[in-house]
Amino acid sequence: MTRPDGHPDIPSSRIGILLINLGTPDAPDAGSVRRYLKQFLSDRRVVEIPPLLWQPILRGVILTTRPRRSAHAYRQVWTAEGSPLAVHTRATAEALRAVMGERCVVDWAMRYGNPAIADRLAAMKAAGCDRILIAPLYPQYSAATTATANDAAFAALATMRWQPAVRTLPPYHDDPAYIDALRHSIANHIAQLDFVPDALLLSFHGMPERTLHLGDPYHCQAVKTSRLLREALSLPVHMSFQSRFGRAKWLEPETEAVLTRLVQNGVAKVAVSTPGFSADCLETLEEIALRAKDVFLSAGGEKFAYLPCLNASAEAIILYHRLLSRELLGWMD
Repeated sequence: MTRPDGHPDIPSSRIGILLINLGTPDAPDAGSVRRYLKQFLSDRRVVEIPPLLWQPILRGVILTTRPRRSAHAYRQVWTAEGSPLAVHTRATAEALRAVMGERCVVDWAMRYGNPAIADRLAAMKAAGCDRILIAPLYPQYSAATTATANDAAFAALATMRWQPAVRTLPPYHDDPAYIDALRHSIANHIAQLDFVPDALLLSFHGMPERTLHLGDPYHCQAVKTSRLLREALSLPVHMSFQSRFGRAKWLEPETEAVLTRLVQNGVAKVAVSTPGFSADCLETLEEIALRAKDVFLSAGGEKFAYLPCLNASAEAIILYHRLLSRELLGWMD
């Protein structure tokens, strides 16, 4: 069929896969952190306090004092290639491009910061992606993670005249492929240690307790992940929640309190894994590998090891290939 004169070029049909992680500042300095925190903490999915009450607090004491402290923390984990979260998420997308097939366009974005979800969706559409799988890399579902990532994607789609068909990756907290990937990763990292841990602590990102009572399944899904790993591993497994913020009551038990209690109960050597995080970031590398380690050793512990996230490891790529391929059934073989 002959196109009319002046008809715009239409690229060949392709399938897009957009990996989404939480976000990161562009640089480990106070200005970049302030811009990032302003976007992150202004999200109504993240902070559910009415804006009339919350915004004066955010723009006052929080954005005045917190960016400098957080920038110092980011500098402790920043790499030559940039933010660890960005480095690992980009590497994951690059590895998946090699295994998902030529028809797939695999890209990555951050819910807060860069690259922005709207920008990458627009690039996918321009590349001919008329079907897109939005893939937030959060094993356990929470409104403050999975839902807000989808919100941002849907908001971007709302501006498009010619929208692609869209699917979203569901939570995979109890998927056998996810548990198997974690089991292999944890076992391999423990085998490389110069000591045998007395116990393994699984530390998940915390959430305000009220989110559980409002119906958010995050807590229950984290507990199930922990139970399945406990059944799959051959050492004592404990779980906890980290990254508290503000004065509200948060999910318990809290990570540093659990580490102190383990020492009191005779655990001298511990390994810590963070299975709720798909990639290493500030919360794993600074909060756990540095600060939580200090807490454990100061309480009398002898050996502490932080076990890296799946990142872009072979276990991770096998896992994501299985999950994504399943969600693409009907769109591609």
